Amino acid sequence: MIQACREAGRPFFVVALEGHADAAALKGVPHAWCRLGAAAKGEKLLREYDPKEVVFVGKVRRPSLKELRPDWRALKVIVKATVRALGDDGLLRAIIREFENEGVNVVGPHELVKGLLAVEGVYGRIKPDRQARIDIARGFAAAKAIGALDVGQAAVVQQGIVLGLEAIEGTDALVARAGALQRKGPGGVLVKAPKPGQERRIDLPGVGVDTVEAVAKAGLRGIAFEAGGALIIDRAKTAARADALGVFLVGMPAGGR
Repeated sequence: MIQACREAGRPFFVVALEGHADAAALKGVPHAWCRLGAAAKGEKLLREYDPKEVVFVGKVRRPSLKELRPDWRALKVIVKATVRALGDDGLLRAIIREFENEGVNVVGPHELVKGLLAVEGVYGRIKPDRQARIDIARGFAAAKAIGALDVGQAAVVQQGIVLGLEAIEGTDALVARAGALQRKGPGGVLVKAPKPGQERRIDLPGVGVDTVEAVAKAGLRGIAFEAGGALIIDRAKTAARADALGVFLVGMPAGGR
């Protein structure tokens, strides 16, 4: 995102979340650090910079309230969110509303970085076979079912058996857990899909080199994701790594068929 802003000549400022953002990536970059629960400080930083747009980038592990230590401003957002829903999407929608109430437009990463949004088709040289495509369809059904409950965005299926569903542990932990449950025969498939009705400007499922390596380490044989509903981080590098590790990557239409 930083590179895209620089190439476009777009002025930018990074509010980096302590314990989540990579300090090495911020060398020479205009930025300030902010604790996740310190919403009042974050709001002050943004008011000083006075942005017209904000984009959420990167991976954030959802903390407990004790870890979060919300200040009065964060607590206000949390209370508003929990009135509607307790899941990630409900909380993120509440955050977006707060920005929009301040006159700041929230945009998706894929609106600023070309080629980030997944497209339909096979990435790389390896294609899913008939059994893998059956597993993909079942994985999409499972992922959409938990997504409707605002629980998670991923499922692992092997030979028609759902080995695991994503919840608060995240994709990497799901993959490791499901990999250990595999039976003999063709390996399982990781499926990632957005939640039904999800706010797509924020928290779309992502796939990158780290995902490919986790899948290969767990003994799974491929990753499927929804075209237009997932972010592919560095497409060429991710596809090349998948080829090197013998993992297929495929973008599927909504529904996985």
